[in-house]
Amino acid sequence: MSLSNIDPEIFTFLTKESLRQREQLQMIPSENYTSRAVQEAVGSVLMNKYSEGQVGKRYYQGNFFIDRIEEITKSRALTLFNLDEAEWGVNVQAVTGSVANLAVYSALIEPGDTIMGMFLYHGGHLSHGWQLPDGKKVSFTSHIYNPTYYYVNEETQTLDYDDVQKQAHIHNPKIIISGGTAYPREINHKKMREIADSVGAYYLADIAHEAGLVATGVNASPFEYAHVVTMTTRKTLRGPVGAIIFTRNDLIAKINRAVFPGLQGGPQNHSIAGIGVCLHEAMQPAFHVYAKQVIKNAQMIASELIKRDYNVISGGTDKHLVLVNLENKGITGKEAAIALEKANIIVNANTVPGSDAKPMDPSGIRLGSPALTSRGMKTTDMQKIAGWIDTVISNPTDENIFATLANEVKTFALNFPVPGLDD
Repeated sequence: MSLSNIDPEIFTFLTKESLRQREQLQMIPSENYTSRAVQEAVGSVLMNKYSEGQVGKRYYQGNFFIDRIEEITKSRALTLFNLDEAEWGVNVQAVTGSVANLAVYSALIEPGDTIMGMFLYHGGHLSHGWQLPDGKKVSFTSHIYNPTYYYVNEETQTLDYDDVQKQAHIHNPKIIISGGTAYPREINHKKMREIADSVGAYYLADIAHEAGLVATGVNASPFEYAHVVTMTTRKTLRGPVGAIIFTRNDLIAKINRAVFPGLQGGPQNHSIAGIGVCLHEAMQPAFHVYAKQVIKNAQMIASELIKRDYNVISGGTDKHLVLVNLENKGITGKEAAIALEKANIIVNANTVPGSDAKPMDPSGIRLGSPALTSRGMKTTDMQKIAGWIDTVISNPTDENIFATLANEVKTFALNFPVPGLDD
C-alpha cells in the first residue's frame, strides 16, 4: 500500500514540504535539490540489506550486488576528481561529513593530540574541533582532541597564510584542516600543505561545500597537496546525505578501519547508490555548465548587495556562498532570516568575522546560489532576488510588505521547475 494510505499524517507533511520547496527560494548554501534518479536510488530496496565490511570482505552473505554498486560508486568518485587508483583510495561509507572527519582523526592521530582548523566564527566547522572561546567543549571532536585555530585577517577578512603558519608553529598540531561552512574565498592548498609539512602534520582538506565546484575545475583542487580530502555529497554535488573520504593508498586501510568497525556498523547502501548516481550526473557536460553558473549567480548576489551598502564579507565570493554582516543595517542575522522566511526567501543566520555576537543570535546571514541554479535561474534573476532581500531587511517589521513579497516570490519561484519534483 502507498504512504498516503498507510500513514496519511506523514504523507500530508511530506506533500506540504514538496510544495514549500517549489514555492520558496532555497538560498542556504549547504542545501540543494537531488534528481529523481538519485531519489529513486535512495528510496530503494538497498536499504533492506546489511553489509558490514568492505567490498569482497563482508561479514554477511548476500552482498554480491551491493558490492557491485559500491565498486561503481568508488570508481566514479576517483574518475570524477581525476585520481589514479594506483595512488588514491576512497571510502564512501561514512554517513555524514562530520563522521568522515572524525574517522580521519581516529585513523591518523591519538586522543589528546592537537588539531588545527579555521575558527568557527570566521567560517570554520564544528567537526574541526570546536570549543567556545571560554574553553567549553561543544563538538564531540573537541572532547577527544586538543583543538586550536587559525583566523581570517581583520581587515581583508581572508586567510593570512603567514599567520596560519605562525599559529601552526605555536601549537604544533598533528593535523591541519582547511575548509568550513562560511568562508567565501578559495583556499591556497599548496600553501596549507607547506605549512603542514613545516610542523610535520597531516593536511586534511575538507571540501564539503565546494566539492561540485572542485570536480568541474571552477574551484581549485586540493588533491595535489592534501594527504586526505573529505567531502559531503548533498551540497554542490547535488547528491543525497553522505560523505566521501579520499586518501593516499598508504593510508586507506587505516581510514577504512576507522569508519568500520571504528565508528559505524553497516553502511547505508541506498545512500551509497544515490552517491553513485550523483557522481555519474556530475560527469555530464551539463553539470560543468551548472557549476560555472553557480559561481556567476553567487557573485551577482554579492555585487548587488554591495551596491545596496551591505557589508559583504571579504568583498565578494569565489564560490557558491555569500556571507553578510548586517550590523550596519541595524538588524541581527536571526531577525533577518525570520523576516526573509515570511517573504518566502530562505537563508540562515550566521556568525561573521569581526563580530562578538553568539551563534544563536549572530550578526550575519549566509546565503548562496546552488539550489537556485539547479532550478535554472540566472544572473538577472539574482538581481531581482537581491532587491527583494534588501526590501525585507530595510523593512524588518512590516508584515504587509512581507505578505506582498511572499506572493510575488511564490509566483516567481513557480516558474522554475524543481529537480526531483518536476522532472
